[in-house]
Amino acid sequence: MTKNILVEQSKIQGKGVFTVKDFKRGDIILDIDDTRVVKDFSQLSKQDQDHCDYLGDKTVLMQSPEKYINHSCDPNTYVKTIKGIRRVIALRNIRKGEEITYDYAINGYYESQDPCHCGAKNCRRVINCDFFQLPKQLQLKYLPYLDDWFTQKFTDKIQKLTHEHLLN
Repeated sequence: MTKNILVEQSKIQGKGVFTVKDFKRGDIILDIDDTRVVKDFSQLSKQDQDHCDYLGDKTVLMQSPEKYINHSCDPNTYVKTIKGIRRVIALRNIRKGEEITYDYAINGYYESQDPCHCGAKNCRRVINCDFFQLPKQLQLKYLPYLDDWFTQKFTDKIQKLTHEHLLN
């Protein structure tokens, strides 16, 4: 699957992951390697800490190329576990040469306040990796794209969100 993407300099930040072919909405673009489980986060370099993903019960050090997928407030992919493998999936049609991005707040539950450089029209200006800090309408929009581990971990909060939405 990695033959369909490449890592290059990004206009967003540092390196980014780019397509070398067109993808349709729902296509699997990349499988994520979750084999490098972090036992002691404090022992990691700052760079490695920036490339960790938090999966509810474990922290993994992301590998290349997925560690270079940049955040966007208007993402073109999301990450979902299918048959035990986390996969990067096209949220919409993606053209050849386009940078692959996802919203770090989807499946996120830790607060960060990094400046956002995504350049999207709807840019929130800050990357906050906490799903529940997103505006309610965006939380509702992202509900179908949440991973199972996330919905299980935060069942009560998600039920409250959907219940409040139904009442309004």
